[in-house]
Amino acid sequence: MNETFRGSSQYVASEDLMTAVNIAVTLEKPLLIKGEPGTGKTMLAQAVADALGKQLIIWNVKSTTKAQDGLYVYDVVQRLYDSQFGTNGVDDIARYIKMGKLGEAFRAEEQVVLLIDEIDKADLEFPNDLLWELDQMEFYIPETKETVKAKHRPIVIITSNAEKELPDAFLRRCVFHYIEFPDQEQMEQILRVHFGDLDGRLIAQALAAFYWVRSLREVEKKPSTSELVDWLRALVAGGVDPERLEKEIPFAGVLLKKDKDLRALQRARR
Repeated sequence: MNETFRGSSQYVASEDLMTAVNIAVTLEKPLLIKGEPGTGKTMLAQAVADALGKQLIIWNVKSTTKAQDGLYVYDVVQRLYDSQFGTNGVDDIARYIKMGKLGEAFRAEEQVVLLIDEIDKADLEFPNDLLWELDQMEFYIPETKETVKAKHRPIVIITSNAEKELPDAFLRRCVFHYIEFPDQEQMEQILRVHFGDLDGRLIAQALAAFYWVRSLREVEKKPSTSELVDWLRALVAGGVDPERLEKEIPFAGVLLKKDKDLRALQRARR
C-alpha cells in the first residue's frame, strides 16, 4: 500500500479498524462503517483525510435525500426566472447545473475522501440508486448530454446507524467494519487526546463510574464517548474530587438524557 492509515493524533483507531480502512483503499471499494452512537464513525473520515493529506467532502444524508442530489442539480427555476428577465446566456444549460457532493468528488483535481454520512436515514432505494455511480465512477447528465467521470477514484466512507437494513447488492460492493464500543484502556487513550494533562485519578474514577453506568441494564440510552468527554469537562469545571465519584454521579444529566434512565441510576445508587 502506498498510503497507509495508522490513525491520527486526534483519532484513536483499533488495529482492526485501521486494517479495514487500508483494505478498502487498496481494493478501491467503499468502506461501510456501523457502530453505536459515539464510537467515532463520522470522525473517522476526517481522521483518514488528515492522515493521508486529502480533502474531505461530506454528504450528510437526510430522510428526504435522493441519490440524484449527490450527483447534480439542474436549477430549472433559476433558468426560467432568467429567461423572463432576458438574462444573457440562458440558453447555456450548463450554467444551471450544480454538482452535488458525489459530483464534486468526481471532478476534484486530486483524490479526495468522500463521507456519505448516515446512509440509512434515506429511503430503501437510495443505496441501490448509487450502485452504478459507485461502481463505474461516472454518471450522465441528460440536460447537457455530458458524462461526468471521476478524475481520481475517491476514498468512500459510508456510515450507518443500522436504522434500516441495507440492500444485499449494495453490501456486496462494500468493505464492512463494525466499530465496537471502546474498552476502558482504549477509552483512556481517547480521553488523553482531549485531556492531555488531566489528573490521572480523576480519569480513572470517571472511567470506572462511566462503565458502571453503561452496565446498568435498566439504562436504555447508554452514554457515549461524547457524553463522557462532556462529563469530564463538567467535573473539572465543578472542581469535583475524584473520590466523590466512588459514592455518587455528579452532573448525571450530562451522561444520561432520559428521565427513566436518570431514575434507573437513582435506584441503582440506593
